[in-house]
Amino acid sequence: MPLNYSKWDQLELSDDSDIEGHPNVDHKSLVRMRQRQIHEQREMRKYNIKNLTAQIACNEVLLPRIKKIHADLSSPPSSTPAPAYFNALVDQLQTNPSPDCPPGNDATKIEQTYDGMLLSLLKMVGEKSKDKVKEAGVLEADKEERLAKDLVAEMEVHIKQLGETIEKDKKDLASELAEQKKHITMDDLHEGFESHYVAPTPAPPPVPNKSLDKGKQKEKATTIEVLNPQSVETSSSSKAADDDAEEEGLPELTPSLEAFSKIPLWSYEKSFEFIQEHRDVYVPGASDALLVAAFTAQGEGKSKYAKQCVHQSLLIQYCEKLGRDGVGIFFKKMVSGDKRALKVFIDDVESTYKHLVERVRVNAEERKASEGREQIQLVPENPDQTISFNIPDGPPPENLVLEGPGTEGLDIEQVRRALQFRWDVYQSFPEELQEALKKGGLDDVNEVLGDMDVVEAEGLVNSLDAAGILNFAEGGIRDQTAEKKE
Repeated sequence: MPLNYSKWDQLELSDDSDIEGHPNVDHKSLVRMRQRQIHEQREMRKYNIKNLTAQIACNEVLLPRIKKIHADLSSPPSSTPAPAYFNALVDQLQTNPSPDCPPGNDATKIEQTYDGMLLSLLKMVGEKSKDKVKEAGVLEADKEERLAKDLVAEMEVHIKQLGETIEKDKKDLASELAEQKKHITMDDLHEGFESHYVAPTPAPPPVPNKSLDKGKQKEKATTIEVLNPQSVETSSSSKAADDDAEEEGLPELTPSLEAFSKIPLWSYEKSFEFIQEHRDVYVPGASDALLVAAFTAQGEGKSKYAKQCVHQSLLIQYCEKLGRDGVGIFFKKMVSGDKRALKVFIDDVESTYKHLVERVRVNAEERKASEGREQIQLVPENPDQTISFNIPDGPPPENLVLEGPGTEGLDIEQVRRALQFRWDVYQSFPEELQEALKKGGLDDVNEVLGDMDVVEAEGLVNSLDAAGILNFAEGGIRDQTAEKKE
């Protein structure tokens, strides 16, 4: 394959050996002269291109306005004579000129604005027309008509001249640009290839969870003697675990996911394009956030939007299950119209949405039922009061020992009977209530009491209080049954 070296003909070399000069001038001087000549011609060419471009742009703005003035003078609006219209236009340009001007001009100087240029032209046209009327020596009655004709004629001359100027400038500009392209200069250099390392875009973070905790008030730490310290510790640890579970909350929609959820059903191309443009849509937790939004929307009666959320959630789930290139594989089958894949996906969307509708209905009925009947709930009398539960670990031991201040006057047999009574009462509770008491959380106990009949729940609360398991303020005897067993 022959190589083409014609591009090197466009190089201008100042030290070309073919330079012919005077025999009395040394070659180095000729090279410097040639170099200066090349640079001067290059700068002059740049200046001409810039000047011609600006001049053409300015004249192309002025020419339509001049043509309009010429048309208005030829047929003035309403019954206004042409000279009167011309004078009114000149006054307007003098008293209220527009600041619009070509780029690089000073808008505060009227002669550099478009209105200032028009004003200068109109003044020149008006003076020439008046001089022609005087030289013609027409009668006073015919002066206005003759002046109107001369104004129109002068405007026609300037329109023709300006049009010719624009055409000439365009030809000169094209010639200068063609000459510029004949030569390779430093301005033509550009970067071709780069081997620099470009760091990949970091992966977007997972969908954030919306905390369900409404804010916890600071509690004062107090030390209280209780019958069963181990049960209190168990209660505190289980309460802390419940608080942590609450703080995890539910995934919430990000702005990108919200926009993604509003894409119409079965619009696979739009969904694919959206995922490509918004990487934060295809992240862990996105499908769960869409399902939560679907559940909420269905509960609010927005069935169409709920189904869209289910559809988009399943899109993401299918892509995740298909592996690393799951997005490409899934949408390739959907867009190409794979009948088997389409049927599987559509059936899954319909069944999932049907299941969601049923769950929302059942949830609404349960909530309505719980709100409609009476319940027994344990509630502190004031925010500073706390409710705790002293749960016995077992029956009192045979060798019961009372220790600590305030136990000197207690009858050991009465204490034994009290501990045995507490244990018997605890054992008589339903299994669900025993599990709730072991967790130590007030909400867990209230949930069990709320599912019971009012009479039964009230009896259990009385038993809790009588056995000393329900405490609003603890103090007095310590239960060390567990320590004795060890």
